[in-house]
Amino acid sequence: MKLQQLRYIVEVLNNNLNVSATAENLFTSQPGISKQVRMLEDELGIQIFGRSGKHLTHVTPAGNEVINIATQILSKVEAIKAVAREHTQPDEGKLRIATTHTQARYALPEVIQGFIKKFPKVSLHMYQGTPSQISDAAAKGEADFAIATESLHLYNDLIMLPCYHWNRSVIVRSDHPLAGAKNITIEELAKYSLVTYVFGFTGRSELDTAFSAADVEPKIVFTATDADVIKTYVRLGVGVGVVASMAVDAETDKDLVKIDASHLFKRSTTKIGFRRGTFLRSYMFDFIERFAPHLNRDLVTKAMLLKNNAEIETLFEDIDLPVK
Repeated sequence: MKLQQLRYIVEVLNNNLNVSATAENLFTSQPGISKQVRMLEDELGIQIFGRSGKHLTHVTPAGNEVINIATQILSKVEAIKAVAREHTQPDEGKLRIATTHTQARYALPEVIQGFIKKFPKVSLHMYQGTPSQISDAAAKGEADFAIATESLHLYNDLIMLPCYHWNRSVIVRSDHPLAGAKNITIEELAKYSLVTYVFGFTGRSELDTAFSAADVEPKIVFTATDADVIKTYVRLGVGVGVVASMAVDAETDKDLVKIDASHLFKRSTTKIGFRRGTFLRSYMFDFIERFAPHLNRDLVTKAMLLKNNAEIETLFEDIDLPVK
């Protein structure tokens, strides 16, 4: 059994059982991968993948168990390499972050600016995607950190640490009937066409929950993943915007009227997560604490020793998270 063989079966799964795509991503040949997978199966005496002719069709039950263990082994190998780099090149490396547009655009710029200034030899890469894409990237080791708010059930395999609470604001043009309103109600908001996030993005589920609880149907006429796009369509008069409060800037959005909606919607919590078994480099601890100052090295290390995210939630019960 070779590490290369374990890497091949994990990557075949990550590439949806497409051996050609796996070979391309690993800069090797398709026959070479197929041969090594067969050799591993022969050595173990089991089939890892089901086949139809030359094509892989599914992962067998035994194959699932083998691939899960192989993923852990490869993660430990990467951790060993990270330990070595921590001692030989403590201020050099790379950091890959997967997150949504709202986090990338409004929550992270100052954090990243300070991080790059302190660690100029660390190459930082940011990937923006849907909650499922973000969780997949972290689970596959394509991202070191996942920063997300929605669909947290997708991140059960990661260590998820709470960073801050946030809520929403209603935004309208200055000539809109709601421009002078205060303490608006769900019923009032439901009278107007709404422009907001696509379902599954940036706390959208709490918006839907609030309307459902009030037994009113929102008139959502336009959705987007990007708060800047939402604001553009509010300016065009398409509808009333509902966005994360942090996404409204007093200077650049001074042509819009911002109305606090924290009394209408349950607050959301943004979390940062990483794979279990990850060896966190010193600069990774630094990044986490920059993004969420209460997440110091001791607290993060304590959370890493817990069995699951339910225990982690208990750990943070008595900690007052900042609100943005």
